[in-house]
Amino acid sequence: KKQSKEDEKHGKKLLCCGAKSFSQRASLPEEGRVRVYVGNDRDTQCKLEMDADFLTHPLFEELLRFSEEEFGYSYDGALRIACEINVFIDLINVLKSTTHSPYNNNTSF
Repeated sequence: KKQSKEDEKHGKKLLCCGAKSFSQRASLPEEGRVRVYVGNDRDTQCKLEMDADFLTHPLFEELLRFSEEEFGYSYDGALRIACEINVFIDLINVLKSTTHSPYNNNTSF
């Protein structure tokens, strides 16, 4: 089945686990970006792609510490982040919009 432009656009931004999309192909993220799974349990996690620079922000580091408590570090696959998806997206938008910040690079989420 051929994907529409709207499906492709949506698939590049957000892919909920179990959904069928061209984004599920084993392609690597662009340089400087990382893929993560976001959600409080495996049944509702979504795969997101974000700027790798955000991983070193103090707010994000705190979120990673919390995720370590939830999931631990010994699991296979992508980084898992224990957070409501809408809260995670809000955090990314805040990091992107912060003025005079190395995290503000005006790239799409």
